[in-house]
Amino acid sequence: MNSTPEATPDREPGREAVTHEGVTASGSGGRTPAVVRLLVLATFVVILNETIMINAIPRLMTDLSITEQAAQWVSTAFMLTMAAVIPVTGWFLQRVTTRRAYATAMGVFLAGTALATVAPVFEVLLFARIVQAAGTAVMMPLLMTTLMTVVPERDRGRVMGTVTMAISVAPALGPAVSGLILQAGSWRLLFAAVLPIAALVTWRGLARLENVGEPQLSAIDWFSVAAAAAGFGSLVYGLSRYGAGGAAMPTVIVATGLALIAVFAVRQLRLQRRDVPLLDLRVLRHATYALSLLLMSLGFLAMMGAMILLPIYLQNLRGLSPLETGLLMMPGGLAMGLLGPTIGRLYDRFGGRMLVIPGSVGIVVALAGFTQISKTMPYWQVLGMHTLLMVALATMFTPVFTLGLGALPAHLYSHGSSMLGTLQQVAAALGTALVVTVMARRADSRIAGGVEETLAQLDGMRLAFVVAAGLAVVMIAVAVLLPKRAAGTGHPEGADAPDRSLEPVS
Repeated sequence: MNSTPEATPDREPGREAVTHEGVTASGSGGRTPAVVRLLVLATFVVILNETIMINAIPRLMTDLSITEQAAQWVSTAFMLTMAAVIPVTGWFLQRVTTRRAYATAMGVFLAGTALATVAPVFEVLLFARIVQAAGTAVMMPLLMTTLMTVVPERDRGRVMGTVTMAISVAPALGPAVSGLILQAGSWRLLFAAVLPIAALVTWRGLARLENVGEPQLSAIDWFSVAAAAAGFGSLVYGLSRYGAGGAAMPTVIVATGLALIAVFAVRQLRLQRRDVPLLDLRVLRHATYALSLLLMSLGFLAMMGAMILLPIYLQNLRGLSPLETGLLMMPGGLAMGLLGPTIGRLYDRFGGRMLVIPGSVGIVVALAGFTQISKTMPYWQVLGMHTLLMVALATMFTPVFTLGLGALPAHLYSHGSSMLGTLQQVAAALGTALVVTVMARRADSRIAGGVEETLAQLDGMRLAFVVAAGLAVVMIAVAVLLPKRAAGTGHPEGADAPDRSLEPVS
């Protein structure tokens, strides 16, 4: 079943599109299909750039003579563009071939990276980051959609474990990688180092990548494009402004974003009657997918909240350098990546519940441990709790992604992965806004009561971790509702089957 009335082949000269059945057969021997390995590598490279500029802000302020608020935009603009572009990728990926989508995404990313390397002024750098993000926004939905198409259900956990490295570990390693590179010189090296790697990955990918599935011709509703971009962009921007001053203006921006998203949703419901939505909201009818979406959002909120608070704690209150901070947080990110394939194999063997529930408990325990931070807490304890948090997130992310997308019919894979990507950006912005606002409000209150500034900030951080831990408790309750495995609606023949993903599993 297709989401558009007619499907039209769009093969590139000299290449045949790889059918779902053909690739599944080739991928059933226990090896990850080559197309997925290539896309994982490319996705890791582009997503790494989302957080790679965090440690470069002081250098930007000095070299480009800008304020801290302006420098923050190199990260904020990247996140905003991702949130605005990702909702369009579901339509885009259905309309073009795998190779064309890959070439477009990596070509745009390379152009943005090259421009950022030589940017003479801040405005050019900001534009380059927006271009980078537009290419990055296509890669994760392309990877997830291709994986769900070519990998048989019995192997998806193992392969998804590898994918976890790209979508979760890359942003976690961004600050550490940037800290190492910045020791060698200018912030421009951050882009100069990525450029040849991305170019090599692009060249190898185009040389070996084959088309998966058949593209479909469909019209695009430009009103939906504008509403999605303005709505999700405003929501992420408004959330990112909390903690930077007054709350009135961010609240207005967030409310505007939510109103535009509501308009967008109503528009999609109307377009669904003609099977031409920009982002198909019927993915939310599948209960397992909806629960997975909630779990993923809470998980990213917890991860991004910790990523924001820990550098502030380690650098501002403990006096560590950006490099030392990055090295202290690197083991957790590496553990998440190295455990991904193992977690995936465990999922294939035992299902999701035995991983997601302990993973959610581990997240709560780690965040609860961070509520006890002090000026004298041993660094090994900080390292241990951060590593536990990353390992617990890895234990949760792989089964949640696999269960959620596996509960969807095949024609909704691209829309399901697009919505997952969009909610990641919203959750990241919400997590950042939440912990920073809670920390700042608590610290200001304590300072007004006569408490010394450092102790007040520590108290604010503890309260922020308490709030994050409280939200993580919700994850445990949601995790209990997940089934052991998806009910198999992800196969094409199950596209019209009712969603039984929450029925008891024997």
